[in-house]
Amino acid sequence: MGRVVLVTGISRHVGRRFARAAASDPSIDRVIGVDVVPPRGDIGDVSFVRADIRSPVIAKVLAKEDVDTVVHMSVIATPGSAGGRNTMKELNVMGTMQLLAACQKSPIVKHLVVKSTTTMYGASSRDPAMFTEDMGPKRLPSSGYAKDVYEVEGYVRGFARRRPDVTVTTLRAANVIGPHVVSPLTSYFRLPVLPRVIGFDPRLQFLHEDDLLGVLKHAVVSGVPGTFNVAGDGILMLSQATRRLGKPSVAMPGFAVGRLGSVLRQARVADFSPEQLGFLTFGRGVDTTRMREVLGFEPRFTTASAFADFGVSLGVPVRGPVLGPASGGVAHV
Repeated sequence: MGRVVLVTGISRHVGRRFARAAASDPSIDRVIGVDVVPPRGDIGDVSFVRADIRSPVIAKVLAKEDVDTVVHMSVIATPGSAGGRNTMKELNVMGTMQLLAACQKSPIVKHLVVKSTTTMYGASSRDPAMFTEDMGPKRLPSSGYAKDVYEVEGYVRGFARRRPDVTVTTLRAANVIGPHVVSPLTSYFRLPVLPRVIGFDPRLQFLHEDDLLGVLKHAVVSGVPGTFNVAGDGILMLSQATRRLGKPSVAMPGFAVGRLGSVLRQARVADFSPEQLGFLTFGRGVDTTRMREVLGFEPRFTTASAFADFGVSLGVPVRGPVLGPASGGVAHV
């Protein structure tokens, strides 16, 4: 018999696309998508169950559907799309705790895949040139999405210790980008003028939205345990990214960029959080050796080609080959 896969966060574009891709895999028997609201668009052969992972009802769903593989994609980065920061934290942290409690009680669940992010490493002047998976943030996050992800990974590690019979795969994705991605970073690059912190030119790494779907599916099918940084080859400096978009930028002191970010957040123009200000000051680099040598995954897009594909959606002409087909919809990450 094939596997039965449960996907959380299916109402979001990436979750819906992944669930459809998983349902087409011959090694997977059934795919059940879970969220508090129905997904928009066609979900193909995916079965939708309206359920809140913050509620104990999720345990009943696992038992009723005989789920053996759980793909957790409900850790979200945008408080606006969640209904505010408090709701976002509840969904990210409390939802994960309830989901893990349900998995722990289930004798059938044998594989857990968690979509995490390299944001958990933070961004500071003390950072190494490249983060490896055995490193943690040099400065513990005190608020926002980074703190949520740091706590979520802690709960996932605790679950792995309590259920050593369950294969746990954690994917720390670099900033996801592409024509249909809506995230704090893509909102920043969509601004008509890009504010930057004077005296800094941060390093950026990207993961194309199609490669995110690819690595999630690969993790489900391969069943390789562990924690993996996932990013496209190479880096871009913020100055390079700005030039490639053909947009003007303005250099400002860090405090001024922070104040501008607060105004943009209140106006809902861009979700310019303090953690994003740190990222746009110091940048971040991650080592992806384990992704290739242990997980056995190779992204189709480099950091540069992923950013170029995103640029196409802003009307920037392609100056080189861009891999991978574009697809419809908007991907909130």
